[in-house]
Amino acid sequence: MPRMTFVYPDGSRRQVEVAAGLSVLEIAHANGIDIEGACEGSMACSTCHIIVDPAWWARLPPAGVEECDMLDFAIGPTPTSRLGCQIRLTEALDGLVVSLPAETRNALLG
Repeated sequence: MPRMTFVYPDGSRRQVEVAAGLSVLEIAHANGIDIEGACEGSMACSTCHIIVDPAWWARLPPAGVEECDMLDFAIGPTPTSRLGCQIRLTEALDGLVVSLPAETRNALLG
């Protein structure tokens, strides 16, 4: 089973082990990690905004146009920002590290 690590805004870390094929958003919800995901993964908000550790960036498939457009609504996007609903954990991503931003914005509420 692949593992991934969530880094909280205060720098603390939580490593979880999960079945391959789940999205980062699904993994967070299954493990009680506070990522909102207001649109439930339909890419209609930016509340599952995460920041991928630069060491992992090149291993991910590139973000599509819709994801990039939605990231424009995120608070404080970085060059390695992604939507957690769009990244599926695979065996090849075993060890993935993502950071949770200090703030999010619910695009559904404006």
